[in-house]
Amino acid sequence: MLKQLALAFIFLMALGCANAQDGPKLFKTFCAQCHEGADSRAPSREVLKLLTPEHVLNTLEKGAMSKVGAERSRLERIAIAQYVTEKKLGNDGKFTYPLAAYCSATKPSSTPLSGEWLSWGADLSNSRTQTPTNTNISEQNIDQLKLKWAFGFPGAASASAQPLVHEGRVYVSSWEGDVFSLDAKTGCIQWHMEAEAGVRAAMFIAKNSAGDATAYVADLAANVYALNAKSGQLIWKTKIDDHPLARVSGAPKRVGDLLYIPVSSREESMAGDPKYPCCTFRGSVVALNAQSGKLAWKTYLIDEAAKPKGPSANGTPNYGPAGVAAWNSPSIDLKRGLLYIGTGNSYTSPNANLSDSIVALKLDSGALAWSRQLTPNDMWNGSCPETSKDHSNCARIDAPDFDFAAPPILINTPKGDLLIASQKSGVIYALDPDHEGHTVWETRVGPGGTSGGIMFGSASDGQAIFAGLSDATKLGNATNPNSGGGLVALSAQSGELKWKTPHPACGDKRPCGQVQTAAVTTSPGLVFSGSIDGTLRAYSSTTGAIVWNYETAHPFVTVNGVKANGGSMSDGGVAISGSMLFTNSGYSHHSGIMPGNVFLAFGLEP
Repeated sequence: MLKQLALAFIFLMALGCANAQDGPKLFKTFCAQCHEGADSRAPSREVLKLLTPEHVLNTLEKGAMSKVGAERSRLERIAIAQYVTEKKLGNDGKFTYPLAAYCSATKPSSTPLSGEWLSWGADLSNSRTQTPTNTNISEQNIDQLKLKWAFGFPGAASASAQPLVHEGRVYVSSWEGDVFSLDAKTGCIQWHMEAEAGVRAAMFIAKNSAGDATAYVADLAANVYALNAKSGQLIWKTKIDDHPLARVSGAPKRVGDLLYIPVSSREESMAGDPKYPCCTFRGSVVALNAQSGKLAWKTYLIDEAAKPKGPSANGTPNYGPAGVAAWNSPSIDLKRGLLYIGTGNSYTSPNANLSDSIVALKLDSGALAWSRQLTPNDMWNGSCPETSKDHSNCARIDAPDFDFAAPPILINTPKGDLLIASQKSGVIYALDPDHEGHTVWETRVGPGGTSGGIMFGSASDGQAIFAGLSDATKLGNATNPNSGGGLVALSAQSGELKWKTPHPACGDKRPCGQVQTAAVTTSPGLVFSGSIDGTLRAYSSTTGAIVWNYETAHPFVTVNGVKANGGSMSDGGVAISGSMLFTNSGYSHHSGIMPGNVFLAFGLEP
């Protein structure tokens, strides 16, 4: 008892000392560069106020900001967390799930659904389409789609990873590092695993001939895990990049005995700090032995490692070349023995020749087969925006930042195979995989920009290409809530615009935004698109008319007892299986305006 009292006293003293710390000064010195600067990818002060101090503290200690947090004392971190949220720190933020949240003998597993969704893009080619044989959700019965259950992620401010569906279970993860296998029909927990860092990328589930399955997970510290899909037991774990800011944001893919993982980083945004020695990260694609986790090959997307280039304008050490992150899931071409990956911009000069490109690598060796650079000389980092106070780390202030955030899609048309590449430039390309990425057609669907046109994913049913648009504009130093957004459909064969549906106006809704950055998903006659305004909408795939919508930005009663609410929808999209649809809601990164921590399951009324 005395020991417990002593520990409680120490904790209360720590809170008291934290109050004595100058939170506003600490924030201005160490945090304001990103959270009040030109880098819109960091959540603003208004977003941070909506979070809990426990979440901010956890992010500084174990999450995406741990590198920054490690340079501050615990008392300083507490002061920052309380200042930015304007709330007092309570307990340590940990959550114990009630027994009722777990599946049991009285709550048995449901029978498998009629369809599965085993990867980020539903299949190896990233179509993001569910076929009529695997779902009965259609334009004819969409009005019967109702919420069945909700599940909350404790401590999370973003719920955005693409869910997967396999054998009557849904697999989903959070930015807090929680990985769950849930019963698809009831939401009860089959198993739960904590990764070392947050998990933004979708998992990949591979089945073998014996009927067993392995779930592959990659986190934001560049760790890859292989788990028994049924039990959650760890099979192996491998760290695939030693750069301190390396991460995996694109979902793995497995073919045969090899698991392919793209590698990206946070260094691009860290360069917004003029004191940061920019930059040394090299994007890559890694292949691991799927059985053992051992490295099979690693292909860097920059030929040489960064070298010292002398001091920057303010005297900080300067390096290059760097960048070319691979932050989307590869598309697999079994016929040609290739994988295709979209790349990001260079961070520094000299510019890399594989930046802003579609790159084809050989599946067996990782050797470069061909590449097609669609925006040359794009050297962008967090110090480059015109509103940045210090451009010391920027090689080219007018660089457009036209990454390929959306994975390429391999489709078959009557005139042959096409590789569809959707870019932040607002242009969608159709490339010929048999002629080293020669352009068959290209169509501009929006003005594009640093945070748009097409962000996290297009979809194709083979006849059309569907893409949500970001394309927000500025209103002073903030994003204009009444700009951007919309959903477009193009002919897959010709690139001709079939229809374009603008985002509904905000009206009096606040907060609001019209940006549609989330990956889109199709099912028979329908296209699903989540919006930054927190609304999930279904569009007619033939006309573009909005035929169903559901507002997610509100509190939910959850099956696992976690207090949860929906918010902005971005990053991963919906997964469809049988008569059910699954989606996350809540996003506090990039253009997100409403944090949230809920996972939702919808089903057709019986």
